[in-house]
Amino acid sequence: MHRLPLLSLAALLGFSSVPGALALPAVTGQIAQMPQPSGMFVAAEHPTQGMAKIVTVNGKRYLEFDSNFKTDPGPDLFVLLHRSSKPERYESGDYISLGDLQKVNGMQRYEIPANVNLSNYQSVVVWCRQFNATFGYAPLSARMQRTQNN
Repeated sequence: MHRLPLLSLAALLGFSSVPGALALPAVTGQIAQMPQPSGMFVAAEHPTQGMAKIVTVNGKRYLEFDSNFKTDPGPDLFVLLHRSSKPERYESGDYISLGDLQKVNGMQRYEIPANVNLSNYQSVVVWCRQFNATFGYAPLSARMQRTQNN
């Protein structure tokens, strides 16, 4: 009679030590690492500083300027992705516009259209369309970035 409880206990312990017998489901929603471009602004025709980086949030890509971003005020300022790492001309096909510069200092974010292939662009530019003036640019290079799923 005392052997039956001992056999049951032994069987229970034996099954729990078999790999996969009590396997837990795989963890989902992990944070993936993928190379994302970033770069520090270089002054061109106006003092410009700070960092620009590409971030992915909830499957959407954004160009983000850090809190140290600063440039001079000017008319008709735009944020561009440019095909050259050191932009010198602005002809059709050389760049895409992400919109008006939101403010001349501090953190800001610009959505990148889903159809844009980032490998075709080598810099971020703050550009004055009215005077065709490059305020500053940030050459982009790949770095590891965690994507956020929130």
